[in-house]
Amino acid sequence: MATIESADKPLPTPAERPDADVVIFDGHCRICTAQVRRLVWWDCQHRLAYLSLHDPEVARRYPDLTHDALMEEIYIIDKRGTRHRGAGAIRYLSRRLRRLWWLAPVLHIPGSLPLWQWLYRQVAKRRYHFGRTDDCDSGSCHLHGK
Repeated sequence: MATIESADKPLPTPAERPDADVVIFDGHCRICTAQVRRLVWWDCQHRLAYLSLHDPEVARRYPDLTHDALMEEIYIIDKRGTRHRGAGAIRYLSRRLRRLWWLAPVLHIPGSLPLWQWLYRQVAKRRYHFGRTDDCDSGSCHLHGK
């Protein structure tokens, strides 16, 4: 069984892993943060570094990515600077991370990306509803949970 990274343990940053692909996620979203902490385990070869979209470092490194775009989908910036987003990012990870090989055949069925992208967006739009609790730390659950 996968062990999940402790919520107290900081995620590896691009400064700590300069040759890694960068995962940009919503650090105010409980579901997103929990999934990224699981992703750390899937990344047994340490190929990923992580930034919350709310970190000022994101705007400094990637000025072309708007806050609105980052709020809609996860982004992975690979070492060449290519942007992978939403379901395409998950698809990319299925090829990049050894422990996710089993997802690749399903995610790469020819012509299936529009379906995966639609499903991803449905979950992403509702992520604050799914992750809502009465003790939301940052208040973002109430701001985005429309």
